[in-house]
Amino acid sequence: MKPYQEQVIDNHTVIREFSENTHELDLVWHMDDEDRTIVALEETNWMFQFDDELPIPINSPIFIPKHKIHRVIKGDNNLKIKIIK
Repeated sequence: MKPYQEQVIDNHTVIREFSENTHELDLVWHMDDEDRTIVALEETNWMFQFDDELPIPINSPIFIPKHKIHRVIKGDNNLKIKIIK
């Protein structure tokens, strides 16, 4: 089971929402098979982290190259992001 709800907009765009009740252990390190950019749709204190780098706020667009290991770090509220592939 995924730690988010997903709405497919088209072949290149999805909206994902992570609940404030998401368990931190469900937010695992992973990589994707395609480049993508994530954009927060609401103000948030959730963070984003690439492997071997410090966490950064998800308050501006973040480009994620394919096969680069990363994760999100839980904040205090829901997280709603747009993913552009």
